[in-house]
Amino acid sequence: MTIEITRMTDAAAAGGLIAETFHTDEITRWLIPRADDRLPMQRRFFTIWAGHALEHGDVYGIHESGELAGVAVWFTAPFPEIPGEQEAIASFAGENAERYRLFGEVTEKLHPQEPHHYLAFIALERGRTGRGLGTLLLREHHRRLDAEGIPAYLEASSEASRRLYLRHGYVDMPELVRLPGGPVMYPMWREPRPAAQAGQP
Repeated sequence: MTIEITRMTDAAAAGGLIAETFHTDEITRWLIPRADDRLPMQRRFFTIWAGHALEHGDVYGIHESGELAGVAVWFTAPFPEIPGEQEAIASFAGENAERYRLFGEVTEKLHPQEPHHYLAFIALERGRTGRGLGTLLLREHHRRLDAEGIPAYLEASSEASRRLYLRHGYVDMPELVRLPGGPVMYPMWREPRPAAQAGQP
């Protein structure tokens, strides 16, 4: 199979893949208690964020034999708020809009203020995990960060993803993101690696 990583310009395609990947995870179940609402609401949410990243960061797609297999959404931080985000969320999330607002408030409190690149989302299409595609997506942007001496930040959404990021040079930050009555997330930081280490994950 041929594997290619490209910069994406289609926010809806990126947002749709991320939603398909995450609509059953703990964070989404906390955000949207009713199962039937999760996928359509998350499609709208992730598409909004992918569209914002097209202006204030980078959206990568990894393709297997021409098919979109995964997406990574990076922001150059600090980045401006999404204009009208809360109003847009209220238009599709209804009674869940308050949970989205609270999620943003809790994560923002621990978000570092110094300049960095923020990995907001990385997702692989179901059935394509375990083949190293996530590593390739991470390395694509890490090469740039290392070359330019830029640190990175993310919130791992599970212990499994936290372990993955530890292998790629991220370290735990002092506090966890704790969603009221819900799961925890793991804020992590990666310092840029010197040239001698640039070939490592």
